[in-house]
Amino acid sequence: MLMQEIMTLIQDPAAWVALITLVVMEVVLGIDNLIFISILTNKLPPEHREKARKIGIGLALVMRLVLLGTIAWIVQLTEPLFEAFGHGFSWKDLILIAGGLFLVWKATKEIHHSVDPEDHGEDFIASSATTGFASAIGQILLLDLVFSVDSIITAVGMTPHLPIMVVAVVAAVTVMLVAATPLANFIERNPTIVMLALAFLLMIGTTLIAEGMGFHVPKGYVYAAMAFSALVEVLNMFARNARKRKRGGAH
Repeated sequence: MLMQEIMTLIQDPAAWVALITLVVMEVVLGIDNLIFISILTNKLPPEHREKARKIGIGLALVMRLVLLGTIAWIVQLTEPLFEAFGHGFSWKDLILIAGGLFLVWKATKEIHHSVDPEDHGEDFIASSATTGFASAIGQILLLDLVFSVDSIITAVGMTPHLPIMVVAVVAAVTVMLVAATPLANFIERNPTIVMLALAFLLMIGTTLIAEGMGFHVPKGYVYAAMAFSALVEVLNMFARNARKRKRGGAH
């Protein structure tokens, strides 16, 4: 029965359009997760960073596939549990709010440590490599859960076909796996990018809280703002490099 459905989908142009659209959407939604993973793993000792990224993203794939297997239950997460402030809160809303608060807290703490690097009194990643590694994986999985629930509920709204969702999720996570280390290395080499990425996380966390509270924030606006800020920073990097070359040539 499953093979017959797959063969039917392969021959259906509409299914291919849905697949491509869903893959693009999953990859775009994965950017948030990838920025968080890059910043978090860069806090680990160099020999543990790539391993932490691979384990974190690999477990994210497993988590999303498991959630896809419980789609009937996932869809029920949108059913209101209680009403407050004129809005019916569902499990999905509560998960988004909790994830948003965690992101805001995490980004704020990271910004504080970036601005005042001498203050290590409240460092949330332990100095030992083992504890830091476990802490990083735990935090990656926590955010993976939030983004996974949001992305799968969005996927269910776009297509009723489970095989399409599975292929889209696997493709998106594969892109994350390939892009994780280059992105993390780029962020580490450019300190100003770190602050920009933390600002992105702060904005994403605020957006998640707003979504959970019932205020719809168009994702297009959020990603357009992120793209514009990134473009400005890239231009600043070109300008800084040009000034360095000019000074070097003067000597």
